[in-house]
Amino acid sequence: MPKISAATVAEHRAQQQAALIRAAVDVLVEQGAAAVTPASVGARAGLARSSVYQYFPSGAAILASVVESSFADANRAVDHALQGLDAPVERIVAYIETELRLAEQGAHRPASALMRADLPAECQDRVRELHHQHAAPLLAAIADSGAQDPLLTAQLVGGLLQAAVSAVDGGGDRMATTERVLSLIREGLIPGAARI
Repeated sequence: MPKISAATVAEHRAQQQAALIRAAVDVLVEQGAAAVTPASVGARAGLARSSVYQYFPSGAAILASVVESSFADANRAVDHALQGLDAPVERIVAYIETELRLAEQGAHRPASALMRADLPAECQDRVRELHHQHAAPLLAAIADSGAQDPLLTAQLVGGLLQAAVSAVDGGGDRMATTERVLSLIREGLIPGAARI
């Protein structure tokens, strides 16, 4: 019987599952989606492959959990940053700052790896759905800002943000990159953004 380091079996299982998801993220980012298997994830987490099967029946199931976990963490960070903010421009700024802080922490790497991966169609659909949900607060803030063409403005801001996330994830200075993105927005993308 393996030693349980938690107060209950349920807590122990939750800890083990979280450790396996962290190991799967490492394998995904370093080696790609095809490398995420019960054997590789178990080896990274220091568990036997048979132990992994107690939590996940396949590599696809591990990837599905990575997808859900990665977006859930990012959504919580965004929700926390936007809490109590009403003004659209403040919400846009908070969203951008949070996304770039997450990029600095490496939080976007699993999602980026999944977007590039050759995943089953249903998994690709879920990644797109979750990505759309994650972007929804930014789209809503842009729509509320009075932008002339909210959809086009959102696409332009999204493109800027994607480039900025890649720059920060690649080692670029987060503060300087954030200021550059906000500066470009000030130059006319968002009405009233000159105040930010």
